[in-house]
Amino acid sequence: TISNRIPCVPFPILHLSSFLTAMSVFTEEFMVIGPSDPIVAVLRGDVTLPCSVSPAMNVENMELRWFRSKFSEAVFIYQNQQEQREEQLAQYTGRTSLVKEFLTWGEAAVRIHNVQAFDNGMYTCFFRKGSFYESASLELKVAGVGSVPQVHIQGLEEDGVRVVCMASGWFPKPEVRWKALSGEKFLTFSETHAQDPEGLFSVEATLVVRDSSSGNVTCSLLNPILSQEKAMAIIIPEDFFPRTSPWMSAFMVILTLLMLLLLGTAYYTKREHTAKCREVQEWMKLHREKEEDQQAKVEALKTRGKAGQWPRPKAQLYAVSVTLDPKSAHPSLAVSDEKTSVTLKDTAEDPTILFSILGRESITSGRCYWVVEIRNGDKSEWSLGVCRGDVDRKSLHLESPEKGIWAVGRYLENYYACSIFRILLSCRQVPHRVGVFLDLKEGDVSFYNMTDDSHMFSFPLASSSGTLFPYFMLRSGDVSLTICSVMGGPAEILVPLNNPPSSSEEPVSLSGVGLKSVSDVDGALPGAESPLLPCSPEAMSP
Repeated sequence: TISNRIPCVPFPILHLSSFLTAMSVFTEEFMVIGPSDPIVAVLRGDVTLPCSVSPAMNVENMELRWFRSKFSEAVFIYQNQQEQREEQLAQYTGRTSLVKEFLTWGEAAVRIHNVQAFDNGMYTCFFRKGSFYESASLELKVAGVGSVPQVHIQGLEEDGVRVVCMASGWFPKPEVRWKALSGEKFLTFSETHAQDPEGLFSVEATLVVRDSSSGNVTCSLLNPILSQEKAMAIIIPEDFFPRTSPWMSAFMVILTLLMLLLLGTAYYTKREHTAKCREVQEWMKLHREKEEDQQAKVEALKTRGKAGQWPRPKAQLYAVSVTLDPKSAHPSLAVSDEKTSVTLKDTAEDPTILFSILGRESITSGRCYWVVEIRNGDKSEWSLGVCRGDVDRKSLHLESPEKGIWAVGRYLENYYACSIFRILLSCRQVPHRVGVFLDLKEGDVSFYNMTDDSHMFSFPLASSSGTLFPYFMLRSGDVSLTICSVMGGPAEILVPLNNPPSSSEEPVSLSGVGLKSVSDVDGALPGAESPLLPCSPEAMSP
């Protein structure tokens, strides 16, 4: 049957944590499945609302409908194998489209373009076949970051200085935070919000600073969904604060005399004020640059170089020699004498079987890195990655992290990261070679297109992932997977460095292989400053 043809359901999702679960009860015909967790969409971007039927079946001839709180509030309608616009809400006209690639597999999804604030909320996906119908609900959370807050001193209070912070263009309503120079948070302040015609929030927050030792205050706005923050600081000169006095009338007299003195020395004061303003502007500029630099460092730590170009020399510090384990191979696979290359014995396609093999080396801790060359990979179906040692691969198995397999590969003329729903990958160039970087210390596995040194995808790893092995799968076509050598030769053993480790980074634990982890070494690691040599000349082709 069609449901047995595919090891993991192909469809792109936005967040790996939003795995799809059944949202309706079983019926005699089918049930509709939607995401259990909310889907997050960035304002003015695109988002996909997925739905599927179980058991898997062709839904091309079904009536498919996505609507808001009422059945008549249609976001998108697909009937008689074409889009129906008569009942569609006006605000979705020209902004929705159907993802048709996997209708025959029971997968249907509507894509909303140019997401707006009013798109936020609940949706229902509805499937009808004849007189039978079923539906599931899903939630869309729209988020957008607005302008940088503008902070200014509005005036004096009886016991302090009133400071106002204003910003606009945020969604949903941002969280306002005030902090002193010492880092202490101000808990008492007032704020008002308003929405423009597009539904975006503007905020005005007022704080009364009563302690002159605060020096300066920072107003920051936080988007609670995206966890993105923007901030602005302002210096409050100590002279702005009212002086403590038991006699308010005496204070007013002194203040009046001071004002007269300031007026009498207008030129001098103006010059000093101009210099002070220049100093404040320079300080604010330096403060903004520092804030932006801190934010960039935080983002860099989050992604750890996995987006765009990646630090190949650092990855090569953890390169290991991987060999294939013939005992773990499917009978339809042929393993080379060097145990570094695997091919299909029979190129005839059998879509119900996944022909897989594991690496000989087990991985339990640390970091490791290896490169695989794919011959005819752009004309065949294959996948590679890591696999838990206790996975049963004798029968048709599901390639997904939930089943103990973290892999990327090619299927139906596209490249995917395997999950319960396949995640479509956008590759600038055909990946003739794929680098696998397993980091059990940080808890993830990343894949890189070695053809253009670009990041393909990263999976998180749970601390209970257990013992892992390199994983290779061939499904159809005249394809071969070959493990490349760090030294450029066929399956050479990595030469350990003689230099002692200069950091506390732990090495990868491989059965039968002893490696050292080195950072900040004076000696050059072989190949560390130049790209890995390919296994064959054709691997150099783009």
